[in-house]
Amino acid sequence: MRPYVVASVAVSLDGRIDDAGPDRLVLSGPDDLDRVDGVRAGVDAILVGAGTVRSDDPRLLVRSPERRAARVARGLAETPLRVVLSGGGPLDPAACVFTGPPTLVLTPGAGGVAAALEQLREHGVERLLVEGGATVHTAFLAADLVDELHVAVAPILVGGGPRFVHAGAFPPARWRLAGVDTVGDVAVLRLLRGPRG
Repeated sequence: MRPYVVASVAVSLDGRIDDAGPDRLVLSGPDDLDRVDGVRAGVDAILVGAGTVRSDDPRLLVRSPERRAARVARGLAETPLRVVLSGGGPLDPAACVFTGPPTLVLTPGAGGVAAALEQLREHGVERLLVEGGATVHTAFLAADLVDELHVAVAPILVGGGPRFVHAGAFPPARWRLAGVDTVGDVAVLRLLRGPRG
C-alpha cells in the first residue's frame, strides 16, 4: 500500500504561487506557516521538487521546539525525512535541504511519482507531505495520488507568475470539502479525495 499523500500549497486569489519577480513571494502569514509546521510534524516525510530546491532553497524542517520534542518522545526523528524529487540536473550540495538531518533524492524515471511512492514506502513512509512546486503538484494530482489537499488562499491578487498546477489531464473528480479555517488573514481549505468518475 502506498503512503497517504497530503499536498499543501499557498495561492493568491488568482491562483498564483509566486509572482514574476526575482524574489520569492511569501503568501502565507506567520499563523499559516505555524499551521504548516504542525502538519509537517505529523508526517513521516516532506517532499519537494528539485526546482523548488533551486528557486526557494527550503530547509523542510519542523521549526517548533515543542513539536520536535513531541516527535522525539514518540520515538521519531526531530523532523521528518526530507525528500527531493528530481528529473535530473545538478543540485547545489550546499542547499539548505542538504544540511542537518538526512535528505533522500529520488529520480524515479519512467515510473514517475508512483515509483517514488513505492521507494518511500520501502523507507517506512506511511504519511507524506508534498509541498510543491507546480511541476510536482501537477504530477501527483494528474496521477491521482493525492488523498488530501490543503489550499491556503491569501488575500492578494498577483496577476502573473506560476500557477498552482500546469495544464494537464486530471482525473474527473469533485474534491470533498472537509473544512475551511481562517488562519490569520488566510483562508485554508482542506479537501479530501472524492469518488473518481
